[in-house]
Amino acid sequence: MAADQARGRRSEEGREGRQGQKVDFKRSIAAYRARRGEFALVDVPPLRYLMIDGQGDPNAGPEFAEATAALYPLAYRLKFASRRQLGRDYVVMPLEGLWWADDMESFTAARDKSRWNWTLLIMVPDWVDQGMVDVARGEVAAKGGPRRLDEVRLETLVEGRVVQTLHVGSYDDEAATLERMHREVIPGHGLSMTGRHHEIYLSDARRVAPERLRTILRQPVGAP
Repeated sequence: MAADQARGRRSEEGREGRQGQKVDFKRSIAAYRARRGEFALVDVPPLRYLMIDGQGDPNAGPEFAEATAALYPLAYRLKFASRRQLGRDYVVMPLEGLWWADDMESFTAARDKSRWNWTLLIMVPDWVDQGMVDVARGEVAAKGGPRRLDEVRLETLVEGRVVQTLHVGSYDDEAATLERMHREVIPGHGLSMTGRHHEIYLSDARRVAPERLRTILRQPVGAP
């Protein structure tokens, strides 16, 4: 099913790109849609991302902010290059994060952020290749690019089947939803957690009140 979805997505991307329309992948890829209070099983196609790694509390120290500062200029430079060179325009995708720890209780009951590891991501279209990334990185660096720019990589993420839901509210209020997902929903479907906890930040935390933040919470799953 994932392969069929990927072929359909590439076909849609190519058709919209040729017509010169601006593509919004949040609308065209079903995995970027979720409903509050509903835990859905979704098959996510392989997707390509800009990625950068880090560790620890995202609110303590400069590492998390430096990572986002490296991702965004590169993501926008790639968008402009795609529009200018290929005639293919698209909406820059929201920030996403993969999160994991040796003890997953640090995400639910304990909420010990100092023990979190993370990879920040921004999805890019399939037609963005390593050569485009290298050129865009050089252009950003030439204008005094961010410190961690060289750490950003282009990589395909294969998640397959996942359980996901929409959380509305502060990031610090996610624990109850994750507890239900991990302990009730996933075992209730006869499944187990197989990959890293994934969050998609649909809201800009700089402009939206904490109680109105919209975040997709996703957990890859498989047979026990």
